[in-house]
Amino acid sequence: MPKPQTSHGPSARFADPGRERAASCPVEEIAQAYLSSTQGDAGIALRCAITDALSDLMEAERRARENSRLISRGFVRSAPADR
Repeated sequence: MPKPQTSHGPSARFADPGRERAASCPVEEIAQAYLSSTQGDAGIALRCAITDALSDLMEAERRARENSRLISRGFVRSAPADR
């Protein structure tokens, strides 16, 4: 995910009050970061955001399956040998 670009200093704070409100909301901050990274092309920014979200979701699902498999093996290994 692209890093948000923020400007610092007193002139930046008073230049655009709407921008300060947007920076306080994580959704707006992320949207602005994607728009900045795509030179303002909303279509490409949306596609990049969706691609990153799906990639993160697939990685989380992969980790969940791996953890589930490891937990299952742990239960099998701890079973008594007399069965």
